[in-house]
Amino acid sequence: MTSLARPDVALRESWAVAMLELGDQAHGSGWYAVGGGAALDLTAAGCAAYVAALAGLAEPAAGGAGRVPTEYWWVVDGEPHEVVGFLALRRDLDAWHHEQGGHLGYSIRPGRRGRGHAGCAVRLALGRAAGLGMQRLLVTCAEDNVASRRVVERCGGVLEDVRRGTCRYWVPTAAVPTRPAGAGAAPA
Repeated sequence: MTSLARPDVALRESWAVAMLELGDQAHGSGWYAVGGGAALDLTAAGCAAYVAALAGLAEPAAGGAGRVPTEYWWVVDGEPHEVVGFLALRRDLDAWHHEQGGHLGYSIRPGRRGRGHAGCAVRLALGRAAGLGMQRLLVTCAEDNVASRRVVERCGGVLEDVRRGTCRYWVPTAAVPTRPAGAGAAPA
């Protein structure tokens, strides 16, 4: 069952596999904010530093030059949990995120796509956002990313426009149930 989990060193092995499988397409993982393009350290110490840095990025003081406070989640499946993707939820938007990045970023490992993980993760994020008092989220994706466009539209997204090849959808947080069939509990 797909659910969202806080980043946790206990999931290091499947996190490492997910990061390697996604490479530079690890949207929502926080790697660009934490690593800034440096080599990824997949050791236990590297994962611990990564997890700690992600937790710090959710703090209000984490905003500033090109950054907004962001909650990072790992999309997990099964028992024990396997990291199948990543999700980032931004409560506020700066100019760039309003134009291109949106409130929500996510990615699912190529080997785990087509199984409903992205849709479940987005629905769970909508439930989390509703709990934070957010009434709608801006969700963006590349114009040619048909699979992601379908996910957003199935979750109630309404296309506002396309800017520089990026589709901009507004998704009401009440658009879909927070616990669709087969999805895990919405995070608290």
